[in-house]
Amino acid sequence: MFEIKDNFYLNGKPFKIISGAFHYFRTMPEYWQDRLEKLVNMGCNTVETYIPWNFHEPEKGKFIFDGMHDIERFIQLAQNLGLYIIIRPSPYICSEWEFGGLPAWLLRDRGMKLRCSYEPYLKAVREYYDVLIPKLVPYQIDRGGRIILFQLENEYGYYGNDTAYLEFLRDTMRELGITVPFVTSDGPWSEAIFKSGMVDGALPTGNFGSGAEWQFGQMKKYIGNDKPLMCMEFWNGWFDAWGEEHHTTSPEKAAAELEELLKRGSVNFYMFEGGTNFGFMSGRNGGSRTADVTSYDYDAPLTEDGQITLKYQLFKEIISKYAPIREVPITTEIKRKAYGRIPCTGKVGLFGTLDKISKPVKSVYPLTMEDISQNYGYILYRTYIKDNETLNEIRFEGAADRIQCYHNGELIHIAFAENIYDKAEFSHREQGGRVDLLCENIGRENFGTGLETQRKGISGGVKINDHRQFGFEIYPLPLDEKQIKSIDFNGGYIKGSPAFYKFEFEADELCDTFLDTDGFGKGCAFINGFNLGRFWEIGPQKRLYIPAPLIKKGHNTIIIFETEGKAADSIALCDEPDLG
Repeated sequence: MFEIKDNFYLNGKPFKIISGAFHYFRTMPEYWQDRLEKLVNMGCNTVETYIPWNFHEPEKGKFIFDGMHDIERFIQLAQNLGLYIIIRPSPYICSEWEFGGLPAWLLRDRGMKLRCSYEPYLKAVREYYDVLIPKLVPYQIDRGGRIILFQLENEYGYYGNDTAYLEFLRDTMRELGITVPFVTSDGPWSEAIFKSGMVDGALPTGNFGSGAEWQFGQMKKYIGNDKPLMCMEFWNGWFDAWGEEHHTTSPEKAAAELEELLKRGSVNFYMFEGGTNFGFMSGRNGGSRTADVTSYDYDAPLTEDGQITLKYQLFKEIISKYAPIREVPITTEIKRKAYGRIPCTGKVGLFGTLDKISKPVKSVYPLTMEDISQNYGYILYRTYIKDNETLNEIRFEGAADRIQCYHNGELIHIAFAENIYDKAEFSHREQGGRVDLLCENIGRENFGTGLETQRKGISGGVKINDHRQFGFEIYPLPLDEKQIKSIDFNGGYIKGSPAFYKFEFEADELCDTFLDTDGFGKGCAFINGFNLGRFWEIGPQKRLYIPAPLIKKGHNTIIIFETEGKAADSIALCDEPDLG
């Protein structure tokens, strides 16, 4: 039995929660056991994870709970190691994850209002919870499992103050069988924010990275002196965005902050291991020019690929002062390997294979990704200039996020960030011809109040020569496994244009490795059909992590999709990361 009174109580005795955040959805399932064993050996008695809604219901009514999505298996592994579990089950998680975990298909409702008591949104949440929550109920501590806490929403005070919405989440989970205590979490430095995220029946906890004495002092003012204090997110590192520096936090400083925290309350490390934003699942913080990088290393106690750091060792020393350290054997052998340099064995331009991988949707006016039931990746808009008209200028009315404009296959303009709505003017263009607009969804915002504005592609008009252009062929390019398999490398290739590149290698030993994309500009990479994530020459991240479970004994294929027309004749698989 787990209770919240003046303290946390486990089976009637005071209990200090020492937890680490580890996201099953950012690590290969073959490595879950390894990371959890290392969590135990650092001294943690609890593991915490979010559950991203968009990871489990990528399409409305289509639920995935196997393989990397098998949350029950993750819980069972944690229980087998004697860990208690904190679940933060959406609907919104932030976490620098695409759209904060919200499924993109919600935005097909042009009137959608998120994270509030908008009936269609509540209906979608309820239908998701009807599937998810019953899977978690049997693992609660009062049912013989080891889940001790559930969180309602996440940092809601930063977003809004619809208490009825929080009550809906609380009451729905109770109705579906959640009986363990609830918590909320918000930043303690603002009374308005912290209290907006509070709701009856849930213990408020705080999220912060330093100043535990002051932070907990503020929390006492809001919740009183008769409740336990917990930092639900002790930020022991930070995340990175493209074009910015790689963030690190001194291990010694982080350890000193941890000690101040453990003197006063309970903790959940954010993160214990960060992992990887595979595929197109990197988020974008509100107001940020670029999205977050593929690596979610977070400068955590374990690296992106599970290596033990000095921060881990110092944290273990601090924890040992407050709780006994329980050692378990490390049962998974993991090695890094440099497979060496691999030459390119095939290449084809996007325009040379477009009709083989995508079928166009015809529309008088531009449609967004969401309008054509696409969630992630790229979308290409094709239109034709009249034979008696010259392309002199182009501008967009409502668009996201990055648009590369081509006239008869030649790049003439890139609209991005602060200049995405600026008029681009041209001279000496021939009359008529084809215009292609390649739009990239660089990641929906995961934090801030602009969530309802995150439709991708072109949501307004395309103005050519100061009038609206009509008549489009719209090619969805989610670059899913089906599309990658359909690439025809016998198609045409034009140097300097978006293209696919193929690399093949043999593996006699399966090890972790790191893909160096030096010489390539911007794009994404795939190994054996699996989307490793985005790369961009502006850094800070220069190499993409490839876990051994994605490599096959024998023949392997890496495909790179590059959008800037920059390419090298080879790639390298290295035995070290390069996060900048």
